[in-house]
Amino acid sequence: MISNFKGKTAVLTGAGSGFGLECARIGAQLGMNLVLVDVQKDALDAAEAELKATGVQVMARLVNVSDAAQMQALADDVKATFGAPNFVFNNAGVAAGGLLWENTQADWDWVLGVNLWGVVHGVRLFTPMMLEAAAQDPSFQGHIVNTASMAGLLTPPNMGIYNVSKHAVVALTETLYQDLKLVNDQVSASVLCPYFVPTGISQSHRNRPADLKAEKPTKSQLIGQAMSDKAVGSGKVSATDVARMVFDAVAADQFYIYSHPNALGNVQSRMEAIVQQHNPPDPFAARPDVGAKLKADLRA
Repeated sequence: MISNFKGKTAVLTGAGSGFGLECARIGAQLGMNLVLVDVQKDALDAAEAELKATGVQVMARLVNVSDAAQMQALADDVKATFGAPNFVFNNAGVAAGGLLWENTQADWDWVLGVNLWGVVHGVRLFTPMMLEAAAQDPSFQGHIVNTASMAGLLTPPNMGIYNVSKHAVVALTETLYQDLKLVNDQVSASVLCPYFVPTGISQSHRNRPADLKAEKPTKSQLIGQAMSDKAVGSGKVSATDVARMVFDAVAADQFYIYSHPNALGNVQSRMEAIVQQHNPPDPFAARPDVGAKLKADLRA
C-alpha cells in the first residue's frame, strides 16, 4: 500500500492512452514523478506535453515492452533519474481474436510478447529495485499493478490468445503477491481485471510491429474484431473511473481490482464447474442472444 503519493515515482506502461494515461493524470494531480512508457510516439509525445504542463517531473520513453533490452534500458534510466519507483503499472496491452487454430505464430508472438512478457519484464526489473529500497528505508512503500482482464478469469470463445495471455498475468500477479508477502511488508501487488471499457485496446493492431504483421484476417477474426469494437465502444465505465479504482486499491492494498463486479457471476459459475468437475459452462448464459449470433455467424 502507498499512503502518500506526493513526490513518489510512478512507472506506467501503455501511458499514451487508456488506463495508463488516466493513471498518469491522477499521478500528476497527486504530485508524483511520472515515467511514461508507450510504443506509439504521437500519443506518448502528447501525454508528455500535457503532464509536463502540470508542473510534475516527467520522463517519457518510447519502448516496446516485449523487448528485454529496451526494458532493461528503461529500468536503468528510471533508477539513475529517480531511484527505485514506488508505483509500477504494467499496463500495456494488445488484443487479437479469432478461433484458436486460425491464429498464426506471429499472432501468438505479438500478443504474448506485449501482454505477458511486458509484465514479466516489468516485474523482474523493478521488483528487486523496490525491495532493495525497502531494505534500506523502513518508510519506503511500493506497489506493482499488472493489467489483466476479466478474460484472465473467464474463457470466452473466439479470443483464445487474449485469454491465455491474461490468465497468465493473473497467475503471475497472484504468485507475485504471495512471494512479496514472504520477504517484505513494504511492497505489494494488485491485478486489474477490467471488463469492456472504452480504451484503444480494440484498435491495438495500429501498433503491431512490421516483423509480426498479420495475415489476411479469417472470418472468425473479422467477427471477433467487430464484436470487440462494439463491446469496448459501448462500455459505460470510463478509463478515468478505472484509474481511480487503481489508486484506491494501491492505497488500500486491495489485490483484485474489478471495473464490473457484476460480471463475477460468470467467474463463479466457471469456478464451481472446475470444483465439481462439470464441463465448462456456457459463457453466454447471461446473454444467449450474443452466443447464438456468434455461432450463427461462424457457421454461415
